[in-house]
Amino acid sequence: MEATKFLLLFITLNIFSSCIEAADSFGFSIDLIHRDSMFSPYFNPSNTRYDNLRNSIRHSMARSTHLFTPNYLASSSETIQSPLTAVPAEYLMKISVGTPPLDLLAVADTGSDLVWTQCEPCTNCYQQDAPLFNPKHSSTYKNQPCQSNACQSLPSTSCDGNKCTYQVSYGDKSFSTGDLSSESFTFESTSGTPVVIPNIAFGCGHSNGGKFEKYTNGIVGLGNGQLSIVNQLSDTINGKFSYCLVPVGANMTSKVSFGSNAVVSGPGVQTTPFYTREDTDTFYYLNLESVSVGNANVKFDTDDYAEKASVGNGNIIIDSGTTITFVPSEFYQQLEDEFKSSLSLTPIETQGSVFSLCYEKEDGYEDKVPTVTFHFTGADVELGVSNTLLEVQEGVICLSMVPATDELGAIFGNLQQMNYLVGYDLVSKTVSFKKSDCTQL
Repeated sequence: MEATKFLLLFITLNIFSSCIEAADSFGFSIDLIHRDSMFSPYFNPSNTRYDNLRNSIRHSMARSTHLFTPNYLASSSETIQSPLTAVPAEYLMKISVGTPPLDLLAVADTGSDLVWTQCEPCTNCYQQDAPLFNPKHSSTYKNQPCQSNACQSLPSTSCDGNKCTYQVSYGDKSFSTGDLSSESFTFESTSGTPVVIPNIAFGCGHSNGGKFEKYTNGIVGLGNGQLSIVNQLSDTINGKFSYCLVPVGANMTSKVSFGSNAVVSGPGVQTTPFYTREDTDTFYYLNLESVSVGNANVKFDTDDYAEKASVGNGNIIIDSGTTITFVPSEFYQQLEDEFKSSLSLTPIETQGSVFSLCYEKEDGYEDKVPTVTFHFTGADVELGVSNTLLEVQEGVICLSMVPATDELGAIFGNLQQMNYLVGYDLVSKTVSFKKSDCTQL
């Protein structure tokens, strides 16, 4: 029976690929595994939640740097180079590659485009726990020719005969190079029925190195670039995907959904346009107009950030892989001042913390916290107390935003997105928010 369901779904996906009219009813959801959760191979039972939080913050600091590190295109025509964000990221997803399928665990990343995994033969591979994918063992593997749309969509081309090759690099000097190919990918749907998607363009990496970790076997790009999994499936899923991130410490997985499962609708939905930049179409930029703390409204137009903070073409990246929110230092100081004047708790200093505003946790403190609202163009995203204050150690809570250095841009991190259903529509170029209990979805 399961084999029949699997085959029917495979056939259905092929029909949807050629018949867009049928795509309105197609959707599926996949578990998103936080790297520190009990469902992750990185789970350390001896770590406290504060240990895990410190790890996430450390990852965020590194990731924020690499998000804004220039990725220069190759100076010769020998490789394709594409921007990617830093690893490690916060969320993982299970995928299977090839026919028969090989089970792998990949980083799910809104700050990356190209899907890739390590492949045999590997001349230079980082250690990974799972077997390497061997294209010779798959009946559905194909090399992308140099004239293919996938190859031509990348910034520059390289040919080994008529075989397209790629190179991607990270801001931290991590890299992957290999053959641009196509293959069937299988996703472990939360419905229990595997979702098989044929002819996904991906990088079959034969030389990979840097700060990759052994339990993650590659990247599933959810960015806005042409080779992201979302854009490759755009006709089938109507350009829609969404995620709902469970709160810190919840003993369950989050969800990422595609197609009809990703529609964000009903009362309370807030929708804002997203923008891309000329140098890269990967990232989703939103227009942040102001942030209110209680009744005080702080406009996002500080002098030290005038160019990047200008409203109109996007001034803050929304990113699922960065834990905390980064805002310009002058703007942050105004927010902190308003927060201090609105909250009657005892401020304390914490040694070695990235957070500059912390308090003693008192009984009933939640009732004293002013409402913080991010005002994007057309969308007011009201944060809950758990999105605003973070318990960083026993009895100590801190404002979960930090000032960015002058070299860095602003990032709307995943702590502020938890318990929101966040939907991306690549056709209408919008991001929608709906307050939700993500543990119930």
